[in-house]
Amino acid sequence: MPGYSPELNPDELLNADLKHHVHAARATSADGPAHETRRILHRRQKQPHVICGHFAARHVPYTIQ
Repeated sequence: MPGYSPELNPDELLNADLKHHVHAARATSADGPAHETRRILHRRQKQPHVICGHFAARHVPYTIQ
């Protein structure tokens, strides 16, 4: 595997998902982005199908074989 291949790393898929949702939320204070990050990660804990989807992505099937 190449030294850095974000498309092959399920962690990076979660990071991209997180960045997308944090960016879409409008911060109302300096703590807004941190609060939104915690909120999204807490929500993802209750959505295992979303996390499993990152491992089933086209480029990362090696993680579940």
